[in-house]
Amino acid sequence: MGNTDGRSQFAHPALYRILDANLDRTREGLRVIEEWCRFGLNHSQLTEQCKQLRQTLAQWHTSDLRAARNTPDDPGTDLTHPQEESRRSIEHVLQANFCRVEESLRVLEEYGKVYSVEMALAVKQVRYQVYTLESSLMAYQRHQILRQSLLYLVTAPSENLLTTVEAALQGGLTIVQYRDKDADDRLRLKTAQQLCQLCHSYGALLIVNDRPDIALAANADGVHLGQQDLPLPLARQLLGPQKIIGRSTTNADELHRAIHEGADYIGVGPVYETPTKAGKTPAGLEYVQYAANHSPIPWFAIGGIDTTNIQDVVAAGAKRASVVRAIMQAEQPTLATQYFLAQLSQISRKPIATLQTGSDAWDNGDR
Repeated sequence: MGNTDGRSQFAHPALYRILDANLDRTREGLRVIEEWCRFGLNHSQLTEQCKQLRQTLAQWHTSDLRAARNTPDDPGTDLTHPQEESRRSIEHVLQANFCRVEESLRVLEEYGKVYSVEMALAVKQVRYQVYTLESSLMAYQRHQILRQSLLYLVTAPSENLLTTVEAALQGGLTIVQYRDKDADDRLRLKTAQQLCQLCHSYGALLIVNDRPDIALAANADGVHLGQQDLPLPLARQLLGPQKIIGRSTTNADELHRAIHEGADYIGVGPVYETPTKAGKTPAGLEYVQYAANHSPIPWFAIGGIDTTNIQDVVAAGAKRASVVRAIMQAEQPTLATQYFLAQLSQISRKPIATLQTGSDAWDNGDR
C-alpha cells in the first residue's frame, strides 16, 4: 500500500482523519508543555525543544490531511472522562499532556507506515525525543523545588499523618520525607502513595526514607539514604538520573563522600540530641558551620531542631533545616511551619518554587 518516497496512493478518508486528529493532539499537547517551560520555568532550552518538535510535526500536517477533517460527524467529540474536567496541580497537567502526546505519536507512527514510511520514521524520532524531554523537564522541576526549599519535614508514625502533613503543606512546606522504620512493606507502600498524591497536589516533593523500591513503586520524587543503607551509586542505577537522592552525613568525610558519589542534597547532623537518632552523639553547630563553608549542593541541618534553637542554627550558617517532632507533634502544624519558614527566610529571600507558580531560572550555585 505505502511507499518509501512520499505519501501512499492509498488515500482512505479514515486514514487521513486519523493522521489529522493525532497531529492536532500532539501539537496541542506539546504547546501546553511549552507554555510551562517558557512562563513557569523560564527555561529557554526546554522551550526551544518543544518548539522544534512542534515544527517538525507541522511539516507533515498537510492541507490534504486537514481537508479530511469531519468534526461534526466525529463520535469522539462527545466522549469525556471526569479526570479530564479538572487537574490537581501543574504537574498533573504536564503528565496528562505528555501521555497525550506520546500516545498520539504512537498512532501517527503506526498509521504513518501506511501513509508514508518517511513520515513514520520522522515521528519515531520525535517520540524518542519526547521521552527525553519528559525526563529532563521533570528532573529540572524537582531539582528547582529542592534548591529553593528552606524547610524539610521528616515524618514520624502518627494516627494523623496525612492530616498533619497537609497542614504543613498549607503552611508553605515544599518537601516531605516519609519515614517509618516499623511498618510492613504493604502499609509503607500504601502510605507512600497517599503522601505522594497529597504532596504533588500542593506542588511539593515526596522523598521516601531508605527504600528506593518503595520510592519507585509510589512514584515518589526520590529517596533518602542513611550511611548504612544501599550504596548511593546503586540507588542511582535503580532510580535513574531524574530522581532525587539525599544522604545523611555526620562529619566532613561523609559530606565529601556523598558529594563525590552524586548526592543531590545532604542532611547535616544531628545538630542536637534527638530521640530519632537515639544514642547518636550530636555533630553540633560546628559541623553546621563546616557545611556552610564547604558544601556546593543543597544541605539541611537536622536533628533536635525546634522553635527554641532554630535561630542558633541559622546563625551558624544554615539556610535550610529539617524537622520532625517540631511539626509532627505541634498543636498547629501550619503555624509551626510558617514560623520555621519565617526564621529561615531571613537569610534566604528567594521565592519558593512549586509546580503551581512560576519561578526564576534555576540557580546552579547553591551558595
